[in-house]
Amino acid sequence: MTDGRGTDTPGFGIYVHWPFCQSKCPYCDFNSHVRSEVDTDRWKRALLAELDHFAAETSGRLVTSIFFGGGTPSLMPPPLAGAVIDRIAQRWAVDDDVEITLEANPTSVEAGAFADFRLAGVNRASVGVQAFNDEDLRFLGRQHSVAEARGAIELAARHFQRFSFDLIYARPGQTVAAWRQELQEALSLAAGHLSLYQLTIEPGTRFATQFARGDIALPDEPTSAALFEETQAMTQAAGLSAYEISNHARPGEACRHNLTYWRYGDYVGVGPGAHGRLTLNGAKWATRTHRAPEIWLERAERDGHAEHDRTFVSIRERVEELMMMGLRLAEGVPHDRIEQETGGPWDHWLDTDRVDALKQAGFLLNDDRRLAASDAGRQRLNAVLEHLLVRAPTPPRASNVALAAKAQNHQSSMAPDR
Repeated sequence: MTDGRGTDTPGFGIYVHWPFCQSKCPYCDFNSHVRSEVDTDRWKRALLAELDHFAAETSGRLVTSIFFGGGTPSLMPPPLAGAVIDRIAQRWAVDDDVEITLEANPTSVEAGAFADFRLAGVNRASVGVQAFNDEDLRFLGRQHSVAEARGAIELAARHFQRFSFDLIYARPGQTVAAWRQELQEALSLAAGHLSLYQLTIEPGTRFATQFARGDIALPDEPTSAALFEETQAMTQAAGLSAYEISNHARPGEACRHNLTYWRYGDYVGVGPGAHGRLTLNGAKWATRTHRAPEIWLERAERDGHAEHDRTFVSIRERVEELMMMGLRLAEGVPHDRIEQETGGPWDHWLDTDRVDALKQAGFLLNDDRRLAASDAGRQRLNAVLEHLLVRAPTPPRASNVALAAKAQNHQSSMAPDR
């Protein structure tokens, strides 16, 4: 698959984390916080300082995408977003077709700011709808109604050439018939991209406490599998094929920023808890900033950045990270990308007997150009990776196993810690 620029190269992205929300959703384990007041002038200066810090090391790179995530970045003043975009353009070369995405919630106040964010330079919106059912929106702790969600999607379509929205399915008590009706409405409103995640119970969330008490229960495995299969069938029929486990797009409409993660490209992460991956003088480094907003702000003001630590990524770890991210994609991992990361052929780093076993079992594809998980393999990706990366003695069985965890856009250990 090529992205909107007609290329399958990873690109170079910049992620900007805005950690504040109006309320904390019960399923959310992102680095998000509720604050009654935010000194946006201080935050602007600190974000620009941290951009300068990373630009000093990577100023020769061509920025292909910028992503404002959170938290709820649509709560930030649009001029602040504009200042960040302008500073990036001052410190790096920027692709003429750069993708600049803003995550937004569909409340009337935030959606009404779309015109100002567009003027600030944002050219793509990602709207957190989550459900087209008012009862389930309340269950998910969302602050908007279905009517507001529809209005926000219409506004996004009016102000941005490209937009996407998210839905969470496999909710407690949800049937295949009910999801089919909901997804049909989503497809009628979608343009080029949809993100469709199965609900998962994340440690430390309110849902985790309720789940442990037995207050909520997720659909059983056969129902979850049926929901997943119906999702794939309906999106494929509508022309939005799954280019990644939980992300669906028309040709050329894939999220370029997320493709940078999944193709194991380099990216800068600024703001509280943001992760990054930087290749410097041939070595790969994992960067991470302080999670707590107040600590991050104080250190960014004091030192010009709030990096918590920087960790060397070994060649073996690079292979593992590359496979963990790349096999999420329908396009898989090109052999030459492994060679670029390691300096050696792919079959030096992966056990060919295990690759062949997974291929024979129908979970992995391997030709003279790439390794890719099959449709069945992506449903069982955790088990496939455990076997491929020499953590399991036998290949996964062909019987139904838990579906792969939701993509969660920026939440792996390699992506910005939202």
